[in-house]
Amino acid sequence: MPDTKKFIENLSGAGKCIGVLTSGGDAQGMNAAVRAVVRMGIYVGAKVYFIHEGYQGMVDGGDNIKEASWESVSSMLQVGGTVIGSARCKDFRTHEGRLHAALNLVQRGITNLCVIGGDGSLTGANLFREEWSGLLDELVQSGEISEEASQIHSALHIVGMVGSIDNDFCGTDMTIGTDSALHRIIEVVDAIMTTAQSHQRTFVLEVMGRHCGYLALVSALACGADWVLIPEMPPKDGWEEQMCYKLSENRADKKRLNIIIVAEGAIDQSNKPITTELIKDLVVRCLGFDTRVTILGHVQRGGTPSAFDRILASRMGVEAVLALLEASPGTPACVVSLCGNQAVRVPLMECVQMTQEVQKAMDEKRFEEAVRLRGSSFNVAVLNVGAPAAGMNAAVRSAVRVGITEGHTMFAVSDGFEGFYKGQIKEIKWGDVGGWTGQGGSLLGTKRTLPAKHIDKIAEQMRIHNINALLVIGGFEAFESLLQLVDARSRYEEFCVPMCMLPATISNNVSGTDLSIGADTSLNAIVETCDRIKQSASGTKRRVFIIETMGGYCGYLATVGGLAAGADAAYIYEEPFDIRELQSNVEHLTEKMKTSIQRGLVLRNENCSENYTTDFIYQLYNEEGKGVFDCRKNVLGHMQQGGAPSPFDRNFGTKIAAKAMQWISKKLKEFYREGRVFANTEDSACLLGMRRRALVFQPVVQLKDETDFVHRIPKEQWWLRLRPLMKILAKYKTSYDVSDSGQLEHIVRLRAKDISAI
Repeated sequence: MPDTKKFIENLSGAGKCIGVLTSGGDAQGMNAAVRAVVRMGIYVGAKVYFIHEGYQGMVDGGDNIKEASWESVSSMLQVGGTVIGSARCKDFRTHEGRLHAALNLVQRGITNLCVIGGDGSLTGANLFREEWSGLLDELVQSGEISEEASQIHSALHIVGMVGSIDNDFCGTDMTIGTDSALHRIIEVVDAIMTTAQSHQRTFVLEVMGRHCGYLALVSALACGADWVLIPEMPPKDGWEEQMCYKLSENRADKKRLNIIIVAEGAIDQSNKPITTELIKDLVVRCLGFDTRVTILGHVQRGGTPSAFDRILASRMGVEAVLALLEASPGTPACVVSLCGNQAVRVPLMECVQMTQEVQKAMDEKRFEEAVRLRGSSFNVAVLNVGAPAAGMNAAVRSAVRVGITEGHTMFAVSDGFEGFYKGQIKEIKWGDVGGWTGQGGSLLGTKRTLPAKHIDKIAEQMRIHNINALLVIGGFEAFESLLQLVDARSRYEEFCVPMCMLPATISNNVSGTDLSIGADTSLNAIVETCDRIKQSASGTKRRVFIIETMGGYCGYLATVGGLAAGADAAYIYEEPFDIRELQSNVEHLTEKMKTSIQRGLVLRNENCSENYTTDFIYQLYNEEGKGVFDCRKNVLGHMQQGGAPSPFDRNFGTKIAAKAMQWISKKLKEFYREGRVFANTEDSACLLGMRRRALVFQPVVQLKDETDFVHRIPKEQWWLRLRPLMKILAKYKTSYDVSDSGQLEHIVRLRAKDISAI
């Protein structure tokens, strides 16, 4: 086969000018996207211009359009909102306004636009592109530009990135800002739950989402709310009685609080608004519960961006520049988006049209279509294995409740396989997992003990409790455990049952999945600490921080944490380094200290090298940087494992556990013969992982060949492709394989039968 790889060295931006603007409502992570566009643009040799105040700045011109430098985007990564400003612009909606904007761009040679905003902003950009040649003709006729200038700037290329906390744009799984908004909501809900519990209160919370219920629905999942109301799914007639019955039932089960989450655009079947005051009055009148209303408002837009939004925006910003470099006059305006864990490009107007169809369907009361456009009893045991990871409890809660709904009897095993062989197994009911979603660590208890040593006793416990299926939630030890149980099937029939593993480890070092439960929470802890450490250097200047992260031999936390925190280097086991590279990094930081960015950040994975320890690197940097910068070191340790789970981990754990239970139910029916379950095929023991775009069940036996068991890491790891990106954004010259960059794809509308099969 011919080599189809493309490298960044072969793409040149020389002679090209890129304008970047943020438009519409602000969203956390917009600054990270701007930073990535500026630095990637400069890296490939293009000129990049800030267009301040969105389209208004483009129309007004003057100082609103300024050339950006590498240093001008320093310290933007951790700042919320948009530092280049955003404004609603009436002038740009007029032909005259767009004519002024075209003149201002041509005068500066800008024919590439990167627009970060919502569907209105992107629709405006596409209209501008369609009118471009006509606008230039008018400018030539009026004598404001020459015929030659018109020829040189004849094509306008546009790439969009969606910045919106509502996640209301079709064509992408997540928009920039959504995850950070969920962080704000969950912080408030977690705080409210403590006071609500103290006084046995009901709280009604209103979150943003005029036409989209994503924030309400996912935050309700993430905090274990009692009731949720969203615009896309108006409740059926009689919902008031159903809701009150549910609330009173929970109180009867000795639950001391109730949480109801309402999207600001929630409506009933008659399109009448369902307000927080209406719900409060209903609860007080029917149940007499002490009820309070909290409207979160613009708090959801504020604060620092989450690790997820920084990484998403950085990846999308780089992808946007690549799309502009590869664009030709016939290339349609596109949106850079996320599908699963894969960057893709989709035609801008297809996305906008689909988004507008959702609203049209809702306006016409075709609610089921709007949702589509958006996207026998057995005993099942669930246990946690390995080190604790934030989000494990959310997964257990989801598994237990979905399992009960499917008609199964659920059993909880305490302390992993150690508790299993000791018989620490008991039935777990619906109410037992109430409030678990927001809890960190592992409430079931977890140990690293593998089953092989006690296989006979575990088989005996399986027999005693008549366990028909196993759900194992954990990291590398859980993967090894499932392999040992599969291996024991030939000797013990008790293990011939469906078994599913959910990856839950902060190290993200399990084969068969791009992401693991707990890794996002850990990344947020690392990024938050790095932000504070960088801030501490703002006064002292000329300081470099060496920070050690966890992860075993897996460099995921160091690499992705470094990308999200704006690190200058990240040392990992997977990418061997020597004294020459260390020296090169010191020299790079010495040069950096001559600029206005007088601080450095270096991350080191705990097992990256036996000899180049954190102390060694600290002492080397200290010695070599003498007189130029001084050093400090920080070992983050187990703080990376603790804390409340992030919204992403709560949501991810909830979703994959529900999907796993549905798979287990299907397999139980498939393997139920003559009054018993007997499953000994490879596909009856699977790991459920996120692979690029989809959640995939993969037989653990088939994943053995993909695994380095000595170092407890996969042989191939997707995130290694992000390392050149981190280096580029830190101003290193490096090779970057862009053959995996997003290709233009069309949006596929899912039919009802397709959705039911998901």
